[in-house]
Amino acid sequence: MTPELKIVTTADGSNTIYNPQVGENYHSRHGALQESRHVFLGAGLEYFLNQNEVKEVSVLEVGFGTGLNFLLTAEYCTSNQIKLNYKGIEAYPLTKEMISQTAYEQYVPTSLWDAFMAGYEKSLKEPVQLTPHCQLQIAHCQLLDFKSDTQYNVIYFDAFAAIHQPEMWSEEAISHTVKFLKPGGVFVTYAITGNLKRMLKAMGLQVQKVPGAPGKREMLRAVKSR
Repeated sequence: MTPELKIVTTADGSNTIYNPQVGENYHSRHGALQESRHVFLGAGLEYFLNQNEVKEVSVLEVGFGTGLNFLLTAEYCTSNQIKLNYKGIEAYPLTKEMISQTAYEQYVPTSLWDAFMAGYEKSLKEPVQLTPHCQLQIAHCQLLDFKSDTQYNVIYFDAFAAIHQPEMWSEEAISHTVKFLKPGGVFVTYAITGNLKRMLKAMGLQVQKVPGAPGKREMLRAVKSR
């Protein structure tokens, strides 16, 4: 019998989900909302947009999970009139019912939350235009089975920690991910290890240490050479 997923409240009052099979939460217990805003939105998307004057952006997320990173990204892009093409990779998609228990609707406009809930299951099969500014598709597959002719401006690498899922942080997995990043694109993750830094440098990325979200001193951002 599969152990049941549980809703857990993190230190900033926002919820995450605990996965007993993996032995880890989907977000930092120091604050799910704070982590998503700091690591992925701030150090990833906003950093890219500050470096590049564009009105259209593409994001690839490894580990779509609860959809919190997507929701915050979609809200930011809608508010700033930026067209968003968002692709998630998720081997074990959560049910719509489980996502609805996260209470993330309080962090984004009702119209966006309702569109996400209405389009979530369809987005696991094909691209869905959720709003005039936002298209979502979730690839229901393992990372190494993901194929795409598209390259992306920003990659959110949000896999479970290496202690629980070491295969997601292998050279094969990171190399496979980075090939979907456009020249000048930004790879961002909550983690930082010497091994990860060395791998990304060897793949031709410029690695930056960035202050981490609450509970982590540092995180990693890497930019692909143009």
